[in-house]
Amino acid sequence: MNRNIRFFITIAAALVIMTGTAFAGGSKDSAGAKGADGSVAGKTVVFIPKVTGNAFFESANNGAQAYAEKWGFTVDYQGSSNAAVADQVQVINNAVAGGADAICISSVDASGLDEALKNASAAGVTVATWDSDVSSFARTLMVSQGTPDILGEMLVTMGVEALTNRGKDPAKDPIKYCWHYSQATVADQNSWQVEGEKYIRENYPNWINVAPDNYYSEQDAEKAVTIGASILEAYSDIDLIICNDSTALPGQCKAAQNAGLTQKDITITGFASPMSIKAYCDAGVIERWGLWDCGVQGAIGCYLAAYLAAGNTVKVGDTISIPEIGDVTVMANDCLVAGDTTAATNNGVVLLPERLVFTKENMNNYNY
Repeated sequence: MNRNIRFFITIAAALVIMTGTAFAGGSKDSAGAKGADGSVAGKTVVFIPKVTGNAFFESANNGAQAYAEKWGFTVDYQGSSNAAVADQVQVINNAVAGGADAICISSVDASGLDEALKNASAAGVTVATWDSDVSSFARTLMVSQGTPDILGEMLVTMGVEALTNRGKDPAKDPIKYCWHYSQATVADQNSWQVEGEKYIRENYPNWINVAPDNYYSEQDAEKAVTIGASILEAYSDIDLIICNDSTALPGQCKAAQNAGLTQKDITITGFASPMSIKAYCDAGVIERWGLWDCGVQGAIGCYLAAYLAAGNTVKVGDTISIPEIGDVTVMANDCLVAGDTTAATNNGVVLLPERLVFTKENMNNYNY
């Protein structure tokens, strides 16, 4: 992009923010200028994970790259090994400066990226999210793995099944448990924890949360092991640890293994890729855990970002046909956040069709 044009776009973005006007996908004119023919071919989508080096996000990138090659556009995977707002803001700014057509990001903070993404949108870059959302006014579409109530219940149910298999009676026993995940500001994980707690109160009122403030390891692999060890040291009689984070779960399993504990001694469950937990399952540390096809999720997020960047317009209730994957439906934002509003066009949520539970019997059927 010409330096003078970039300068004037940046000034325009600043004026938009100063006047308090929110944009999720650029103006209608700027969207049209990016490809009014509606084709995703030739577009460039900067695909941003919460953190690089994590099996979940690397697998999502692998899926996005494979599908994008078939679709004819470029997925540029950019991120940081440090899960921090400042690092993601820098990646966003680099994407804008590099002339990207769109950004598809998994946010480390529910609102900390809003300003940077509004600036990107005002500069004509389409913004979509996947895995972990920002404020709905700061993006177009969000590709979610499921609603908070679906995922919160799934986390608890996996724990219940594993507790039952080791001789506990979750309906009657005073199960001692806690949550270990990244941080309270991560929108998706926090919403799952909130809904999981609600499900426990309604169905297992005898359970005891030994750490109501939760444990957080900030998506740091080494810290996840350290925090995991501290939980085991503080509560030697704990029954269940729920790790709704793909860094916390392997870290907690490693801490249990280091302490000589197996699935007969303690129940650990949560969300992580099958291959990142396979060794702990083989070693008898964990019985079951879950996730979804993160490769498909990443691919859908990148496709929708490119689709809107190409000038296409969608609204709640519309069906979008994604080549090689299938149809998805645009839902209102309040399916994720109660009371949230949805703009008339190019704003909403798309859900993945299914979630998966992994055990020793099926974990080798998946290569991510």
